[in-house]
Amino acid sequence: MQDILERIAVCIERGKASVQSLYPPDMRGQEGAGELTERALKGGISAQEVLNKGLIVGMFNIGERFSRGEAFIPDLLIAAQSMNVSMELLKPNFESGELIHKGAFIIGTVSGDLHDIGKNIVKMVIKGAGWKVIDLGTNASTEKFIKAMKQEPDALVGMSALLTTTMLNMEKSVQEIHSEYPHVKLIIGGAPVTDDFKEKIGADAYFPDPNKLVDYLRTGN
Repeated sequence: MQDILERIAVCIERGKASVQSLYPPDMRGQEGAGELTERALKGGISAQEVLNKGLIVGMFNIGERFSRGEAFIPDLLIAAQSMNVSMELLKPNFESGELIHKGAFIIGTVSGDLHDIGKNIVKMVIKGAGWKVIDLGTNASTEKFIKAMKQEPDALVGMSALLTTTMLNMEKSVQEIHSEYPHVKLIIGGAPVTDDFKEKIGADAYFPDPNKLVDYLRTGN
């Protein structure tokens, strides 16, 4: 049954959600991530294997291509849509406790900023890597982050800013959160954000693309 896991990974990477999906054209009429995931589970493959050897591999591969400039934002979004189809089928396994999340990750676009494309891409890649994601949406205040942290005290926190003006709000949130919760790992990202800015505001990590963040979550450094 290893072949079906490889096919799930390919469907995730290529953005083939179901047999009805018209994209990609060269896979038209073939089973997609949804049908293959369902077939794998019915065939006795554990949900953990489907997640680890199918979904995570597919999302990792598209992320690597994105990092090399061989794939672009639309490719990530289409891959994430396919991943979501499979994740819905695995959802009962998370709820039953058969599947355990690798950890919790709180994410939001900082106060004053209404952009969410970058945040949503990161959210979907992390979710596809097996993490529980708490999405605070856009215009997320410091208080909103802290409230979520009280409910998930062991979570990592990711903040996005797409405007240079809202980078000031990111700085404020990072400093206030670290003042109250010095142990919390705060990770920042967004188009205008840099590693120098991370150092300036005291954030713990900055990544220019989601796969480098996934590597950090996996290795801890």
